[in-house]
Amino acid sequence: MRKLLLCTTVMGLALWSAAAEAKGCIKGAIIGGIAGHYAGHGKVGAVAGCVIGRHEANKADAERAQKAQQSSPHRDGRI
Repeated sequence: MRKLLLCTTVMGLALWSAAAEAKGCIKGAIIGGIAGHYAGHGKVGAVAGCVIGRHEANKADAERAQKAQQSSPHRDGRI
């Protein structure tokens, strides 16, 4: 019964459309929770996965914003 509940929760979270604030957290929590479960610390793994996933998402967003800023033309007409 517990495995069925866990699988249902994981599938629900995987298919759920997460809000922008949770970008990276859901995926990281699922992966971290599964890895932590096998190590005997599922909840700790889920929390750590969420934190790491959110950090990686923020880092990717910052890199994308930096690239967009470097490649965009000046808006005030100057070169």
